[in-house]
Amino acid sequence: MVTPARKLNIVKKRTKPFVRVQSDRFKRVGASWRRPVGIDSRTRRRFKGTCPHPKIGYGSNKKTRFLLPDGFRKITVHNKKDVEGLVMLNRTYAVEIGHSVGAKKRVVLVERARQLGLKVINADARVRSVEN
Repeated sequence: MVTPARKLNIVKKRTKPFVRVQSDRFKRVGASWRRPVGIDSRTRRRFKGTCPHPKIGYGSNKKTRFLLPDGFRKITVHNKKDVEGLVMLNRTYAVEIGHSVGAKKRVVLVERARQLGLKVINADARVRSVEN
């Protein structure tokens, strides 16, 4: 089992999504965030009691940004050359095999990653067990 070089505690400042103004009132208004632009909008003017806006202060710590819960960073590979380039970074990055990679090439990539001591996130994808 490959372990990360250092395990950092990941702190998320906000996990709830920012919802669009009045998306709870009208079915035609989706929940994905849009900046309010109305001239009389209470939310745009940031009155007390209105929903919060996304701001730079909600950003994650630079050291833990894009970290997976197990402490690795994810990198997508599509060929053997991509895997070979991660030889010295096997305790920093976890490999994810791209969705466009076929089953035969996928088996080769998983085997090479195991030889180099890399963690493969989706090693079981598109792999059928051999029937005896």
